[in-house]
Amino acid sequence: MLYLYDMKKKIAVQDLQRGMYVSELVGRHWRETPFLFQGFEIQSDEQIEEIGRYCRHVYIDTEQGIDVSSRPRPTASTSPILIVPPEKKEPIIKFEKVIERFAPGHRRPPRYQDVTTLEEEIGHAREIVTETREAVYDIMTDVRLGRSINTTAAKKVVADMVDSVIRNPDALMCLNQLKDKDEYTALHSLRVCVLALAFGRHLDLTDEELNLLGIGALLHDIGKMKVPNDIINKPGKLTDEEFSLMKSHVPQGVGILEQTHGISSVSIDVARYHHERYAGGGYANGSKGDQIGLFGSIGGIVDCYDAITSDRSYHAGLSAHDALTKMYSWRGRDFQPLLVEQFIQCMGIYPIGSVVELNNGSIGVVVSINRTRRLRPKVAMVLNSDKTPFTPAKVIDLMHEGSEGAHRGLEIRKVLPPGEHGVIPTKYIPLGA
Repeated sequence: MLYLYDMKKKIAVQDLQRGMYVSELVGRHWRETPFLFQGFEIQSDEQIEEIGRYCRHVYIDTEQGIDVSSRPRPTASTSPILIVPPEKKEPIIKFEKVIERFAPGHRRPPRYQDVTTLEEEIGHAREIVTETREAVYDIMTDVRLGRSINTTAAKKVVADMVDSVIRNPDALMCLNQLKDKDEYTALHSLRVCVLALAFGRHLDLTDEELNLLGIGALLHDIGKMKVPNDIINKPGKLTDEEFSLMKSHVPQGVGILEQTHGISSVSIDVARYHHERYAGGGYANGSKGDQIGLFGSIGGIVDCYDAITSDRSYHAGLSAHDALTKMYSWRGRDFQPLLVEQFIQCMGIYPIGSVVELNNGSIGVVVSINRTRRLRPKVAMVLNSDKTPFTPAKVIDLMHEGSEGAHRGLEIRKVLPPGEHGVIPTKYIPLGA
């Protein structure tokens, strides 16, 4: 029996045909399935079989696909019709169109506005980080053991991160400061995903595009599960042979993802190109310029940023400010110039986690950026001008308190190196949340 539902019809899965557009699953959320898109056209019998594993009925959209009566199924009394299935449709995300939005004279009002404060969002963000961390460890274990990746779990945590970043990216960006060099590989994947989503939001990517980018970023280093740990964590310089093994994590990861059901080719581009460089000096294929594409370019930028700001067995991490300064100097060689400039805009003049000295001599830690006035972020006050602990500890918003009240005229004078005056940023991010 069919039920009219707006422009949709409810039908049994067994009545699905190629050319129908499935818009909704009955009794099952998309995130609980391996399907990448929330709505798609049926292009093969295999897709119908896969849908049948998760629900008995679906809604079809007769405007976007054929209706039930549009094409009869072959029966014993009719000659079967030879149907050549169309190629699988992949989303097309044009690099030049995204970049064009930020060229002089083309900037539009941003797609997203913050709808929650840092304090409102941080509780959700903590839960998401915990769940994502567990999912990443499970995925890493599965890959080491030769099992298939749980795409349902990966899609769910990425979708949750996308939702949080759209509401307010600062909460997850704050928690990105929590680093442990002994858990680098797992937490690096999580942090790169958060960075990619925050950057994608800044670039006005759609919700669907952010989900595709997030899956790629979360799984971009999965090939490292096939590289010996003693090479990944070696404190000294790698030999030529060891470096070749290290570089193999790119094709290894791409191969794993290409064999994983439900991972789009544009998502895989993050893994494929995150070590390629704009002028052609990267690996594994020596791709350059526009060959790297948007997702590959975003992957390369955020992967590099997290790597150089993290403590490893072989180097101490740079401050966010120093890292962005270096990356700006590498534009045109390592990164697409306009894209890395937009990444710096996204991170802010004073990125979250920066230790700063204010013009009255007090010391603070940036806990949230101001997306309209980037010189006036929120700062957790840590030390008074005489370098005694700030009591009671509190966060001030330089956007407001810098112009009136007790902190009138207060502004940031300079960025300090991490650890200056004994200040550990992660102790204050986020303060009071």
